[in-house]
Amino acid sequence: MGLVYALLIGALAGWLAGKIMKGGGFGALINIVLGIVGGAVGNWLFGILGIHVSSGILGDLITGVIGALVVLFVAGLFKK
Repeated sequence: MGLVYALLIGALAGWLAGKIMKGGGFGALINIVLGIVGGAVGNWLFGILGIHVSSGILGDLITGVIGALVVLFVAGLFKK
């Protein structure tokens, strides 16, 4: 069940990050995939910085969206 949860939160985070970026996205499907990767990046980044976001769905979603925004930004640098 943990994998399904991570995929759903990552997909939602990627979709939200694509909406936030306004033109920086790659389309809905790729944004969702990047959101799943972004969830892992967000967890890693917050761990390195010592930041703790609230636990639960909302905390996981915030972490995923921030990670997805970072991934979309970096991917956008290579898109051009």
